[in-house]
Amino acid sequence: MLKKSLIASLVFASFSLPANALSLNDLKAKLNEAAQQNAAPAEPAATTPAAAPAPSNTTTSAASVVSQFSTKDQVGSLRQALTQAAETAVSGLAKENGFLGNDKVRIPLPESLQKADGMLRKFGMGKYADDLTTSMNRAAEAAVPEAKTLLVGAIKKMSVTDARDIITGPSDAATQYFRKNTEEALASKFQPIVAKSMAKVKLAEKYDQFAGQGVQLGLVDAKDANLKDYITRKAMDGLFTMMAEQEKNIRANPMQAAGDLTKKIFSAIKF
Repeated sequence: MLKKSLIASLVFASFSLPANALSLNDLKAKLNEAAQQNAAPAEPAATTPAAAPAPSNTTTSAASVVSQFSTKDQVGSLRQALTQAAETAVSGLAKENGFLGNDKVRIPLPESLQKADGMLRKFGMGKYADDLTTSMNRAAEAAVPEAKTLLVGAIKKMSVTDARDIITGPSDAATQYFRKNTEEALASKFQPIVAKSMAKVKLAEKYDQFAGQGVQLGLVDAKDANLKDYITRKAMDGLFTMMAEQEKNIRANPMQAAGDLTKKIFSAIKF
């Protein structure tokens, strides 16, 4: 039956392609005709090669714009922007359903348990999987407030070179800086809180027992063998995901940023 369905789909696709191709060609011809009538003559082929170095030119231009501002203003503007991003990201996650209710950062069951989840639900035991998922995300929500002090500390320690590289860098340059400079300290802060939260969950203890044996049998990835470590890692991933989102938003909408310096410099380098 499956083979028949696949064959039927392929046959149907083979009959539909010519008609689609014809209508697309007609549309393309009409668009080209309209472009020739309404647009000034241009030489696309001649100008295309000149556009190739655009990324490096953009970076150079951004750097030259930034150099017009004093070192103090450069660092000050970035500190304003990153403090805002950090506070917004942390506050958004450090509340009930901050992780659980956010599809971008919700912590799923470890892969080894995801495989069993469907089977549990078939036997009416889905509640156990749901309870464990909720507990993991609640643990992350309890731990993430610890990040604020570390993130602000990293902002204060930022060098002039760091600031300039971040301002003129990609949309997640600051997030990369934070991950590099705070990830290890964040893990040590998160783990005790996660462990305390999960100590109340009997399923977590059972998971660790099962996963330890699973690693030896090649059924469980070693990095997922301890639920505390798994939740800590996922909590940090979620934090940096939201930091990157906040950073990208400030770059795209500098006038919504807090602080006049931030608005001034990020507006100047927005291309």
